[in-house]
Amino acid sequence: MANEAFENPISVDKVTDKPGLLEYAHSVGSALIKPEDKGKMKGRAVTAMREQTDVQLSQLYRQMQLLAEQATAIRNRVEVSERIYGAQMGFEPIVGHIYYFYEKKDGTDVLSMISPSEWGRIYPFRRCVATVRMMADHTWDVTYHDSEFSEE
Repeated sequence: MANEAFENPISVDKVTDKPGLLEYAHSVGSALIKPEDKGKMKGRAVTAMREQTDVQLSQLYRQMQLLAEQATAIRNRVEVSERIYGAQMGFEPIVGHIYYFYEKKDGTDVLSMISPSEWGRIYPFRRCVATVRMMADHTWDVTYHDSEFSEE
């Protein structure tokens, strides 16, 4: 009996010398290894990635809208400022003070220190176009404007 060669009852195809590299548990006491559905895993990853990039794109879009609104406001201030500097004014405006921008009946513009309510019964203008305040950069901040003025 000693001369008989040992014959392993386990097939050579079912034995490995590197069990740590197997995709499945190699013995009864091994940790449970479940194969992942790679399609499901990739799907979840893509969904998470899209959700995150949508949030970031939404933030960038809101920032772009804000910048566009700020650019429009600056452009409007420049247009108002040019029109005011083309108007008649009998004084030198002071930074931070409020003035009233009127359109005369003949279509010319006037900048005045007198508000519409202070003119009394005789109102010498066609309309008060805007209430403005001179800013430090010598543009004008429009605090009130006639609806016609915003379309010009």
